[in-house]
Amino acid sequence: MGDYFQTIVDLDTGPDEAAEYAERGLAWLVSEGVVLAERTVCVLGAPLGHPPGPNWLRACSPEDAEWKPSDGLAVEVGRTVFGGGQGEPEAVTCPRCEATTRLMTDTWESDDEAWEPFGEALRAWDENGEADDVVCPACAASVPLPEYRWADDFFAFGHLGFRFWNWPEFTDEFLTRFTRVLDGHRTVRVWGKL
Repeated sequence: MGDYFQTIVDLDTGPDEAAEYAERGLAWLVSEGVVLAERTVCVLGAPLGHPPGPNWLRACSPEDAEWKPSDGLAVEVGRTVFGGGQGEPEAVTCPRCEATTRLMTDTWESDDEAWEPFGEALRAWDENGEADDVVCPACAASVPLPEYRWADDFFAFGHLGFRFWNWPEFTDEFLTRFTRVLDGHRTVRVWGKL
């Protein structure tokens, strides 16, 4: 069956301001009653997290009222490759030419040759926060790794993420309101399953 997560990743917050924006985002979620301030054992991969609050449904659709979240929120501060968990990235799109590079073969095997430059840059970014630009296979533009768009938002690169475990899908209205709390920063929602 597995555990599902959705992570709201702030793409614009840098390492020096991540803690400030983490506090701001968490304070808003608590004031809305979406999560509780106290921390408990309610998330995977971290000792403590914030359990769902009495107004958790403010983040989700009314049709999901029967599916109360079974786990909580982990706020992740620090350089992170936010990934989709199981599986492999299917494709990546260049922000310069809009060409999409498939990273899987027709038989759903990883295309090692296509993946190699992205994989090397991903490892470098994970290790030291800087990655060589990846040359787009279509237009030959040299593009910073975090600027590429991953199919199904499989990867996001940032210093701040709000990871919710086993919650119903968030509404666009909630995501818009949350983005305003983060000063309108660009955000992406990374879905995943473990």
